[in-house]
Amino acid sequence: MKDLGIYFSLFGDTSTCSTNQLGKQIHVNTEANFYLPGKHEIALLFVPEYRNSLHSEDVAYIEQIREKFYQLYPGNWKSQITDLGTIMPGESVGDTYTAVKDVVQELVKNQVFPIVIGGSQDLTYAIFEAYQSLEQTVNILDVDASLDMGDPEGELSDRSWLSKVLTLRPNYLFNYSLLGYQSYLVEHKEMDLLNKLFFDAYRLGEFYQNPKMVEPLVRNADLLTFDLNTIRGSDYNGNAEKLPHGLYGEDACRVMRYAGMSDKLTSLGLFNFQSGDRVEFDANLIAQMLWYFIEGYENRKRDYPIGSKSSYTKYMVSIDDFKDEIIFYKSDKSGRWWMEVPYPKVKGSKYQRHLLVPCNYEDYKNALTNEMPDLWWKTFEKLS
Repeated sequence: MKDLGIYFSLFGDTSTCSTNQLGKQIHVNTEANFYLPGKHEIALLFVPEYRNSLHSEDVAYIEQIREKFYQLYPGNWKSQITDLGTIMPGESVGDTYTAVKDVVQELVKNQVFPIVIGGSQDLTYAIFEAYQSLEQTVNILDVDASLDMGDPEGELSDRSWLSKVLTLRPNYLFNYSLLGYQSYLVEHKEMDLLNKLFFDAYRLGEFYQNPKMVEPLVRNADLLTFDLNTIRGSDYNGNAEKLPHGLYGEDACRVMRYAGMSDKLTSLGLFNFQSGDRVEFDANLIAQMLWYFIEGYENRKRDYPIGSKSSYTKYMVSIDDFKDEIIFYKSDKSGRWWMEVPYPKVKGSKYQRHLLVPCNYEDYKNALTNEMPDLWWKTFEKLS
């Protein structure tokens, strides 16, 4: 792995941590001793870059997340966790994007899991560029109360990063899913565009009607970008939008645990941390979200059905007026479900990772009642 130390200039302080707290259990880099993580390890990188947003923060607020995380006690974890340090804002915002892209690209290429703790959500664009450089098709899951489409002709910002991702050429975005949005915060024309692109969007109310729906969504993502403003103002005091509705803190932790358990997910970003009247309270919430992610990561089953299907139960369902059967696979190891979307292998070699779509038992039951799963159709349309 190439030397990443050149990008980091501020490191964690574990001097106040007790022996059994996380600060003493994980590897915390220093300028003199910069550790490069290995395969299947987790890397934390803090990026206090806010210039392309309306936020105005300083490094001290981000440092509070690190401090609160260090003070937690680990679970029965075996994975090595490394705090790489802080990528300080460059001379220009573009310099920061380049640093984040280079670091994430190198980590993902070497099968290290990067967690980017920002900073404003436009840093998602830099993370996506890392996948673009690796020529890897990507599914993005965006946990967000609104849709950051913005003006495609305008400048890149935390409110317009998605339109910039969509207009990159060549483009390696296969699917985008929006989770937790609130209808009165999204323009109709923007939602119409998502539908035309066969992307997915799930309202906050849909999540609370069926919280388990998030598990297959996260299991289908390569990159999770989490706007902390999705958490209601009563649970996240720094909510810049002052939103009375949103995810509860414990549900944000639930999403993070599901994310950790996803074998397909290879990067995570937590963005739009802003100081409020209770900055320590908010830093504790985000530290606990990180804790739940790692708890999920420790419980990965590594049963994504690529290659041999010998450890899966195969189900074939016939649907009226549809010439092919819908094929489902259930993992004997975890009990999780996938459905197969057919596509010519010669044409679709670029999309092989997307031919098996995570789903749940309800999708299988609906197929038995002659109902074609929406996710199947959307995936088929994108592949076609």
